[in-house]
Amino acid sequence: MPMIDVYAPDSLFPVHTAHILSSELIDAVLRAEGVASPGSFHLNNTAVFLHRMPRAMEETAGDEHAWKVRVQILTPPGALTRAGQIQVVKEVTEIVARVCGDSSQSKRTWVLLTEAAEGGWGIAGTAYGKEEFAALRREPLGSQKK
Repeated sequence: MPMIDVYAPDSLFPVHTAHILSSELIDAVLRAEGVASPGSFHLNNTAVFLHRMPRAMEETAGDEHAWKVRVQILTPPGALTRAGQIQVVKEVTEIVARVCGDSSQSKRTWVLLTEAAEGGWGIAGTAYGKEEFAALRREPLGSQKK
């Protein structure tokens, strides 16, 4: 159940693509976490926050038109293996470039992977750690608290 923040210049992604971008990013991250068939608990607790920033809020030392995108993915403790990290960075970069319609954007897309501290992931009043996430995986899909 990752949290995904996308920081991008406000004109980079056409407005009508927000849902496409969000759903593709969610699918990519859940796949990388090994969630083959996400249930309602996963889907209702995984979110993308699209931060559209005025162009003046993003600067670079080089070309002023070389827009950067920062995608920060916060995952529960131990959710991504090394192979999952490699997979999600590749997929997220490809998704950003395709959705914005500029293949060169992949060279300026930063993907930051952050893992919550043990017990530092709270949902529905519960501080989840490895033990609590393991219990969630043992429950049949759809039976988890919403």
